[in-house]
Amino acid sequence: MKRLAAVVALLGLATATAACSGGTNNKSGGSSGGGGGLFTTIDVNRPGLEATAPANPYNPKGNSFPGYTAMKLGWVKNHLTDPNQALPGIAESWEIAPDNSAITLKLQPNAKWSDGKPVTAEDVKMSIGIAYTQGSTAFSITPGAAGAAADVTVVDDHTLKITQDMANPSPKFARGVLDTFVLPSHVWSSVLPADFWDQLKASRGEGAEADKARETITGLGEKVLTFAPPKDTSAGPFVLERVNPSEALLVKNKYFYNAANVAPAQVKFLNYTGNEQIWNYLTAGKLDHAGFTAAPSDVMNRIKAAAGNEVIKGYSPVAVSMAFNQSKKPYDNVHVRRGLAYLINREEVTKVASPEGGTAAVTTSGIHQKAAQAWIPDELPKLEPYAPNVAKAEAEFKEAGLTKKDGKWTLADGSAWKVSMHAPSGFSDWLSAQENIKSQLVKAGVDAEVVTANDYPLYLEELAAGKYDVGFWLMALGPAPYDIYQRLYGASNGWTNVAGKVKHSEPGKAGNWMGGPEEIEVDGAKINPGELTGKLNSATEEQAKPIMAQLAKAANQDLPVIQLWDYVNTQFVNNSRFTGWPHDDEILRMGAGVLPSGVWIQLGMIKAKS
Repeated sequence: MKRLAAVVALLGLATATAACSGGTNNKSGGSSGGGGGLFTTIDVNRPGLEATAPANPYNPKGNSFPGYTAMKLGWVKNHLTDPNQALPGIAESWEIAPDNSAITLKLQPNAKWSDGKPVTAEDVKMSIGIAYTQGSTAFSITPGAAGAAADVTVVDDHTLKITQDMANPSPKFARGVLDTFVLPSHVWSSVLPADFWDQLKASRGEGAEADKARETITGLGEKVLTFAPPKDTSAGPFVLERVNPSEALLVKNKYFYNAANVAPAQVKFLNYTGNEQIWNYLTAGKLDHAGFTAAPSDVMNRIKAAAGNEVIKGYSPVAVSMAFNQSKKPYDNVHVRRGLAYLINREEVTKVASPEGGTAAVTTSGIHQKAAQAWIPDELPKLEPYAPNVAKAEAEFKEAGLTKKDGKWTLADGSAWKVSMHAPSGFSDWLSAQENIKSQLVKAGVDAEVVTANDYPLYLEELAAGKYDVGFWLMALGPAPYDIYQRLYGASNGWTNVAGKVKHSEPGKAGNWMGGPEEIEVDGAKINPGELTGKLNSATEEQAKPIMAQLAKAANQDLPVIQLWDYVNTQFVNNSRFTGWPHDDEILRMGAGVLPSGVWIQLGMIKAKS
């Protein structure tokens, strides 16, 4: 489960065209509607319920459940190439300017809070103010931040227009706006000072006054994080009734704008602290829905065999890779990296580590293979697949100056070589993968070991500090092209993008732990992959495609990582009590952890079984 949390946390944010969202047939919230029964699930983003935590979506342990009680303006999809596609939330529809300079939102006309008060444009404006204190995507006070809002205008009670600062525009601006939590101003307004919007305006300037204003707004962030509403006031399909260490109970919000189509009368979130508890819930048929949990084959078979259980799958724009610290020998030599790529059977690794949650990468391109078919359909078949080939691996090692003595490969100076792979404790699929890779390498004469870090935060800290030779690294975080490639050619490999200007830092400086060269050779010509990646941050879809093709070729030739498997959005559902689960990939793309089945429920897709 810890592994999934890491994936969800990094899911990426593609250009926009003038468009309106689709919508549902919204009914008045005055009736509690039909359906009924108890819907049981877990929060894949958060092991362990904190009974005393507030109903605050910004609190890390808060008892706020996106899609169920906490509502956003829209529920963004993971479209293959367009990051701004979304389903309605508090916004019923929206129009994005052709040049992506603005988004105009139309709110749900019948949206009400669980205390009966209407949801208004002023609620949304205040919520945007709160988002600024957290520095979230479109609402950043960092000077020159890409995709930052320039102005928020209330047109009427149900209409707002948000404009983008076009000095450094981002194609995913609309996504950042739609991804905003909406909070009730009659409950939350005290967290923002009366002069907040004046402070925000001042923060956009230069000099001491602007610095002070930015410091003031940033300082409000802690106040937002710790704010504890006296009770949950929800605009979602449910409202929090009670929570204890074992479960959280939500009851239907009769004022929800689509309440007539919300099937469950209650929702129960069960507590868990590790994978084993989730396995037990699933094998006992206790969960109506759960996001993917890594499980060994025997456990997975027991889960599938439980009455009513079904596995549904969709697209997940994330891949996992074996990443190299090129400031450490022999990984500074591309022939060593290529040799290792030829020794590792990715199909075998995936079958052992993530048979239900991943598909073996067709090659290293830097892009999830499904997205690659949309972004680089002509280039993808031309890339070197690095199919397992011992002879090619040995030729690459010899080209790097390595020698084989008594059946073992040694460094060019004759000293011993051991591939030391690192992963965080508890990430069962990563650890299984590394153990399998270790056995493959040892069989080929390459000594190897697996070393675990106590937890994921420590792992990331030590990885960033350059303490590891080789580690596992999440990548291909679509759908936005810049987000896809910044995992390979961003800050972790030396390139930082501030206000649209790309700067390169030497290995070991400014978070550069991958240590790749500033320029690499592709097809006989030198390119700067970090600068190319930076261009993706403001490129249109058509402008991005040739850049993506060039970067895919660079990643394939230079191998800063070996792409192992591409994740699949695998989820568990049970048909005993409810039906209507999505089997359409387009909907499943927005059903992973951050956007759980509460979205399906609020859209009226899920039905109580007769």
